Amino acid sequence: MAANLPIPVIVAGATGKMGRTVVKAIAAAPDMVLIGAMGRTHLGEDIGEVVGIGALEVPVTHDLQVLLAQGAQEQQYAVMVDFTHPQVVYDNIRSAIAYGVRPVVGTTGLTAAQIEDLAEFAHKASVGVVIAPNFSIGMILLQQAAIAASQFYDHVEIIELHHEQKADAPSGTAIKTAQMLSEFGKTFNPQVQTAGRGKVVGENIPIHSVRLPGLVAHQAVIFGSAGETYTLRHDVIDRACYMPGVLLAVRKVITLQSLVYGLEKIL
Repeated sequence: MAANLPIPVIVAGATGKMGRTVVKAIAAAPDMVLIGAMGRTHLGEDIGEVVGIGALEVPVTHDLQVLLAQGAQEQQYAVMVDFTHPQVVYDNIRSAIAYGVRPVVGTTGLTAAQIEDLAEFAHKASVGVVIAPNFSIGMILLQQAAIAASQFYDHVEIIELHHEQKADAPSGTAIKTAQMLSEFGKTFNPQVQTAGRGKVVGENIPIHSVRLPGLVAHQAVIFGSAGETYTLRHDVIDRACYMPGVLLAVRKVITLQSLVYGLEKIL
């Protein structure tokens, strides 16, 4: 790995809502350089023009394999930032690892078995991978506050709300939150009928999903006990809130040799 060179970055899903925001953030970062943009629309167009920041001399392509091969030839470790679709993200990550390109993944919908398989593959290849259901610092703080509250409440439910085009439900962030609350072995909602009321995750924690136009990304964790409720809520107003976490992950992943799941692991 050459020192003092900018980090080469490929953005998979570059023409989507999150991908466009990532392209802008990478282009503005002094220690990074965008070398590839994979998308399903605007093929052949300059991604800088597509996102409205002027020409970057990086055309949009649908061929991720070509971009990964290019990344493998860079003097500095290359990174692939993936905000694509649950149906393709697993294959994208495996391909990147095979080329030695470090994946930073915000696409949700991976199963536990897929994450375990990717972790084993990354470990064998000594390639760093960061998979984060959410790149917002505020969401990480909410999850930590929820863990603290879970010591004092036996009843909890999660409501997550997203725009109508989100492909998976429940959200990866809500599932991750329920898993974090379940790590200490406490079973929640005793003597409460949770079956049939949303997806039940971890130690009997229901997650309710809402998909509506006008929403971006929102999550509430509601604890209850006799005579009171305690609500923790996070609201995304603009996708720009994810970019500090994404840029941090890009910088960190080139120092890793295995898979890390969750932004909190690298803060």
